[in-house]
Amino acid sequence: LRKMAKKAAADVSKAKRAAKVLKKGPVSKTKFKVRTSVHFRRPKTLQLSRNPKYERKSFASRNKMDKYAIIKYPLCTESAMKQIEDINTLTFIVDLRANKRNIATAVKALYEIDLTKVNTLIRPDGQKKAYVRLTPDHEALEVANRIGII
Repeated sequence: LRKMAKKAAADVSKAKRAAKVLKKGPVSKTKFKVRTSVHFRRPKTLQLSRNPKYERKSFASRNKMDKYAIIKYPLCTESAMKQIEDINTLTFIVDLRANKRNIATAVKALYEIDLTKVNTLIRPDGQKKAYVRLTPDHEALEVANRIGII
């Protein structure tokens, strides 16, 4: 008897809900948000980070600016020779994209010498020239002989 009473009460409440929905209608009109600006700003949506199914490149590309690409060739003009003799400086034509740090590491690696500083300039013909000043314990004249400038 108690179960039947509960079921009847449940049915009555269900019927009341249905009547309420029927009276109100299935779609209720929502209140519009008041716009405070005349410009429409696109809403910020969820931006997921990339999660690729496979790598687009099978392996990373190698560093194309290695020591052989940075230093093109040494200069052996009269003024370069004078600098070798007077101020212990070697002169190189280098890659246009190389910076002073790149040039310094490349010279150290190629010729096994220590250097104090690197000065660079871009010549009117568009090539980059680097003046590499060696430490006092390394003689530029000896290094130039070993390289084959002289």
